[in-house]
Amino acid sequence: MKIQASDTSAADWSGDYLGIGFFEDSTDIETSLAQLNPHLEEVLQDLIRETEFKGKSGEQPWTRIAGQSPICKVMLIGLGAKETFTLESLRQAAASFAKTTQKQKAASAGLQLPLWNDEATASTQAMAEGIELALHQDHRFKSDPEVHQSGEYPQEISLLGVANQAEAIETAQQICAGVILTRELVAAPANVVTPSVLAETAAQIATEHGLTLEVLEREECEAQGMGAFLGVSLASDLPPKFIHLTYKPNGTPRRKLAIVGKGVTFDSGGLNLKVSGSGIETMKMDMAGSGATLGAAKAIGQLKPDVEVHFIVAAAENMISGHALHPGDILTASNGKTIEINNTDAEGRLTLADALVFAEKQEVDAIVDLATLTGACIVALGNDIAGMWTPEDSLAEELTQASEQAGEKFWRMPLEEKYFEGLKSPIADMKNTGPRPGGSITAALFLKQYVEKTPWAHLDVAGPVWTEKENGYLNVGATGFAVRTLVNWVMG
Repeated sequence: MKIQASDTSAADWSGDYLGIGFFEDSTDIETSLAQLNPHLEEVLQDLIRETEFKGKSGEQPWTRIAGQSPICKVMLIGLGAKETFTLESLRQAAASFAKTTQKQKAASAGLQLPLWNDEATASTQAMAEGIELALHQDHRFKSDPEVHQSGEYPQEISLLGVANQAEAIETAQQICAGVILTRELVAAPANVVTPSVLAETAAQIATEHGLTLEVLEREECEAQGMGAFLGVSLASDLPPKFIHLTYKPNGTPRRKLAIVGKGVTFDSGGLNLKVSGSGIETMKMDMAGSGATLGAAKAIGQLKPDVEVHFIVAAAENMISGHALHPGDILTASNGKTIEINNTDAEGRLTLADALVFAEKQEVDAIVDLATLTGACIVALGNDIAGMWTPEDSLAEELTQASEQAGEKFWRMPLEEKYFEGLKSPIADMKNTGPRPGGSITAALFLKQYVEKTPWAHLDVAGPVWTEKENGYLNVGATGFAVRTLVNWVMG
């Protein structure tokens, strides 16, 4: 499918399906209609009357155009109030239009939407992102050939009224390639995506986009004292992989960053087994943090900013066998801190502990980790909003701006130091879980023990990485959440 920018207006465009956006403002609607050719204006005025179209967000009436018109069908796209119009509004509107053209098997489509803040480049990129992500379909595990054919439409979408924006469209497609990689990693079952497959994916990114790759095997992790990470993988027949993928720009980097993603490819809970009804069947998603990390690496490798970025994943399975980690065991992390295991199902923070220590050794300017870490975060913020913990106001502001630009929702949560009392152990430096109240906060406080001086933020993305409801450019399943925020942060 081809996306192109065109300075042609809706009045002069010809093709199968035309979409035109209108604000929730009767004056705006009348002014916009007056700019069309008389025949199209008349058709749309009839459609507005018949459907009582007001321009409210989500309104999308459409009609066929009879006679010798160069357009077969036309859709009105409600954008809501002009005062609340954002880049995310553009993404959502473009996504909804693209999905409609796909369902109606339109070969060519034209879309005319207003620009956000008169910024053609940002607006074009947002529209292209919405289209690319909306039309992505993951049919790898479907055998019906007819299912695969649905992806043949539309063949071309023209963004009308914008010119010389090929670079913005290319940027959107490069970022979306990373999001789609993340979606497909997270959606794949645990018998397809293993720790070794994550390492192979990193190798492919390195080869295709000029990054460097280091993969530490079990013995090398032992030599670095990564007892917390290795403790998680003890019961698995699949070897753990510690993945370090590095992007370096030409010349001196403007800054150096690290992104650390939780890479538990399946989480049975260990000896604290997840029982039926606990969501164990969804635990292929427990590597969504690593999926986003690798997706961001793919995007950054193509965008090539003047920033050095270290992408780090401690990949493992949390399984059950005679070699399994026991409740009550004590592990020693690579910074020497000891951990009493009081719940083997709180394993992600153990893998991240050694990954954070490793990240800080790279002498970066800031570290961001992301993980499907706690159900408590979903209880606090629901399925659409991720939690953010950081002691650094400036880093919090950077991530907030990056997420707002991406249309991905984060909420900064408190790092209440006194809650660490609940993690204290009488026989080790700490336990790996605290009391039930404030569970996502104590998880963040646990991770904080493994970053000594580098500015650091923890993102708990447990809710937004998967959706059971289609919404705009999000299809049912893996969402690719956080990739675009991470890319914006790096590029900022």
